[in-house]
Amino acid sequence: MEKSGSVDSLGSKRSSSRQPSVDSLSSTSTSRSDRSAQAKPPSAMSSDSVSTSAEFSPELRLQLQPIKTAKMQQTNHLILLFLFIAQDVTYFCPFTGALRGTVTVTNYRLFFKSMDRESTFMLDLPLGVVSRVERIGNASSRDVSYGLVCKDMRNLRFAHKQMEDTLRKSIFEVLMKFAFPVSNGLQIFAFEYGQVFPENGWKVYDALSEYKRQGIPNESWRITKVNDHYELCDTYPSTLAVPVNIPDEELKRVAAFRAKGRIPVLSWIHPESQATVTRCSQPMVGVNGKRSKEDEKYLQAIMDANAQSHKLFIFDARPSVNAAANKMKGGGYESEDAYQNAELVFLEIHNIHVMRESLRKLKEVVYPNIEDSHWLSNLESTHWLEHIKLILAGALRIADKVESGKTSVVVHCSDGWDRTAQLTSLSVLMLDGYYRTIRGFEVLLEKEWLSFGHRFQLRIGHGDKNHTDADRSPVFIQFIDCVWQLTRQFPAAFEFNEYFLVTILDHLYSCLFGTFLCNSEQQRLKEEIPKRTVSLWSYINSQLEDFTNPLYVNYSNHVLFPAVSLHHLELWVGYYIRWNPRMRPQEPIHQRYKELLAKRAELQKRVDELQREVANRSASSASERPGSPTRSITPVQTFV
Repeated sequence: MEKSGSVDSLGSKRSSSRQPSVDSLSSTSTSRSDRSAQAKPPSAMSSDSVSTSAEFSPELRLQLQPIKTAKMQQTNHLILLFLFIAQDVTYFCPFTGALRGTVTVTNYRLFFKSMDRESTFMLDLPLGVVSRVERIGNASSRDVSYGLVCKDMRNLRFAHKQMEDTLRKSIFEVLMKFAFPVSNGLQIFAFEYGQVFPENGWKVYDALSEYKRQGIPNESWRITKVNDHYELCDTYPSTLAVPVNIPDEELKRVAAFRAKGRIPVLSWIHPESQATVTRCSQPMVGVNGKRSKEDEKYLQAIMDANAQSHKLFIFDARPSVNAAANKMKGGGYESEDAYQNAELVFLEIHNIHVMRESLRKLKEVVYPNIEDSHWLSNLESTHWLEHIKLILAGALRIADKVESGKTSVVVHCSDGWDRTAQLTSLSVLMLDGYYRTIRGFEVLLEKEWLSFGHRFQLRIGHGDKNHTDADRSPVFIQFIDCVWQLTRQFPAAFEFNEYFLVTILDHLYSCLFGTFLCNSEQQRLKEEIPKRTVSLWSYINSQLEDFTNPLYVNYSNHVLFPAVSLHHLELWVGYYIRWNPRMRPQEPIHQRYKELLAKRAELQKRVDELQREVANRSASSASERPGSPTRSITPVQTFV
């Protein structure tokens, strides 16, 4: 059941004349606004006044006005709102010790800069990353201390001297208000952000274009608009691909037998064998073993659409014990007696609650310091890599059945929006080289995760102060971790680099972009997310050189079969332990990537020049000897 108020308040309009806002500390502050008519770099002007707009409560205005250094910066299309600036604040860094400096809080981020001349330490924290804010110590103490527990593995602690009564609680209240806007009836910052980029990232994915790329519709599969108004399934996209011989009326009867109405629909089709990957939710068989002739006929149609095989594999992501227990709640799994020529396989991947606890344990092990003497046993006790292994192993089995066995597969878990998304997206990533390009990976996320209803709002908790919510879970983080594992084993197979994956996860939390807001396609349209926010892909596609892998070779027809045993997997240090300065490389890796890309382009240019020179010489030699037969020169495809 949906949480009340969790989505409707994401973009609640607080004033009739809303203007896009951003703060000058933004990592993308030199880019441009999606809502502006012209794309000009912002030239900041400042005034010493503080906003007293109706957007803020009277008590917040009282707190802000005495801060003489607070100011609002304005550009052609941007208003930069500084909510709080405090001098002489101590940041207790777990790696270097206590640092004194200045804290600036804006409506998007917290920024700490050390005043120590010997240290140039700066800390930059988007407020969307904050999971909870805690007051530490005795309220009567001379020092006021706060702890910030973050979603990106960090815990931060600050302290400052108690101020006069009017300002005493201001930093705590400002953080509580703007780190959790949904809980306070405010807009998530993505609705205020208004940069313009050369490309509109909302146009990266078009369902019909992606189906057309795969050759759909064809003689076996058709495009249906039965869900055009989200009446068949409110968590599915409006455009679906289904077997051609199943009419829309039968689809409605199948939907009645599948949890949340999530019927089996096409994710990917093999270009040669026509074997397919389809996804859905669990059948509602219950304890009495209920059957549906329409559902059985539907899965038979999926099998029949592939002439290469007379068998269908059903991959249930859950542990078999959990799947059986779901019968008590009206759910369950397919009976091999009811579904002829179908084989059911359980992949033993645990639920969202187990994964949340595993990540909590991992955070305890890696932050702030690593206990070297017990590192391996401590890491093993988190079971994190075991979960990564099971997800990758499941995706590998699916890819192998489709590629090697030329057999169609159906994939589901309970509701079909968590483990199902992990398995379908990873398996087609192994099968289809297009998804291993930067743009193709963006399409994959838009299709398998966003349009098919992974509940990002509930799993991440954007702007919600209820950090103990049982719906929170690192499902998407696990998927990106699995992708990183693949890039380690196949370093030349992916067009994107590690920085690309880290950037996606950072903005999963940041609330700077609208890409990961809401729980479904229907909700995003209702909230007008594409109109009112900027897409993450607008930002990424405007500076592709930062995210490009210099080792990439376009093996578009190659299928990846990774090794998934534990000794082939490793903890993603570049993400989970990146805050520890002792674990960082001496120079930024992505800067080295840029240098390699420039060198690669230089060498490729030289190769092209030499090929043209060879071709010209051959043509000249042939023209000098008119009596000799001409010989065609085939250009050499060279990868540097």
